[in-house]
Amino acid sequence: MLNNQQISTVKSTIPLLESVGPALTEHFYTRMFEHNPELKDIFNMSNQHTGRQQVALFQAIAAYAKNIENLQVLTSAVERIAQKHTSFYIQPDHYDIVGHHLIETLRELAKDVFTQEIEQAWKAAYAYLAGIFIARENELYTERADTEGGWQGKREFILVEKRIESEWVKTLVFEPADKGAVIGYEPGQYLGIDVKPSLSEHREIRQYSLSGTPNGKRYQISVKREIQGHAGLVSNFLHDELRLGDSVNLLAPCGDFFYKNKETPTVLISAGVGLTPMQSMIEQLFASNFQQPVLYLHACNNSNEHSFSERVSEIVSSDHGSTFRWKKHTWYAGETPVPKIASERQYFHHGFLDLSQVENELHINEADYYLCGPLVFMESAKQQLLSLGATDDRIHYEVFGPHEDL
Repeated sequence: MLNNQQISTVKSTIPLLESVGPALTEHFYTRMFEHNPELKDIFNMSNQHTGRQQVALFQAIAAYAKNIENLQVLTSAVERIAQKHTSFYIQPDHYDIVGHHLIETLRELAKDVFTQEIEQAWKAAYAYLAGIFIARENELYTERADTEGGWQGKREFILVEKRIESEWVKTLVFEPADKGAVIGYEPGQYLGIDVKPSLSEHREIRQYSLSGTPNGKRYQISVKREIQGHAGLVSNFLHDELRLGDSVNLLAPCGDFFYKNKETPTVLISAGVGLTPMQSMIEQLFASNFQQPVLYLHACNNSNEHSFSERVSEIVSSDHGSTFRWKKHTWYAGETPVPKIASERQYFHHGFLDLSQVENELHINEADYYLCGPLVFMESAKQQLLSLGATDDRIHYEVFGPHEDL
């Protein structure tokens, strides 16, 4: 535990942190990769190029300093980060490296005010937080390794199926090379995939939401092809270069965004490739004969970019879906929808997601809401839900990449 003097000293540096801003973490990453280039095989270098990781880390450091005497406030953030770390197979010695470069960064950027007292306080604060993460991540590693079909670290899998879902999305199915069982997962979680694209000088680890249902035998992910330079390095490799029979390394499923198993109406709201965790959720709800209303809302540019459309229609129009009032609504921003079945016309909309159009189906006083998609989309959807009367504690969301608050 930290003593009062250490807590007070760390909090006194908040104005310094805020004055430096994300330049602090930019300097940190530059320094760390220069001295420890092997970490480029672990960290997502695409997020380094976009600057998202630097901003996310700065926000995390600032939040820790501001709440250092009341870490319960950060419980959800700690769990989210610990889950993500396990998808990279982060180990205790990585924390030693990061801690060293963080302290040296503070020393180099604030050498005139970085006193020995401040240094010792930040070393103690970092060690305390690192201990929390190491303990939680060890629990997660152990729990997964001890569960039937589970493992720790990387495990070799073979690509056994590859299919087109829409203009930009392909589904990839993997089975373990050792032909053993695989651990289950919660609908909405993701897994880490470790590959070596031909265009990259480093190994690359990415996280993709599982888009199927747990079956103990295989995993399914659905990947959108990214076309923005470095950001598409892995997705283009998976689309174009990875062939049936090729192997990849997978890390066990993880993530803190998943269906909460509540017997309440459920509303799944997505845009673009954000529908991948929602697909896992609705498949699992269907397979488990969930006996509450389910509302599936999706927005994308046009019908060519709409993945899983026919499958979701099949689910909601099934005898089970009809019995329990399952429905789906679709918004196309780039075209006027023309449903294949005339009776479905009322469920298609032109333009951007507008929840007022489905207000009577939102079960606003009792439902749980799951959001996934571009940040601006989720911000809009959340504000619409709040304005209609939903409470914040029933709105759950997933940000692809470094976390940002809505």
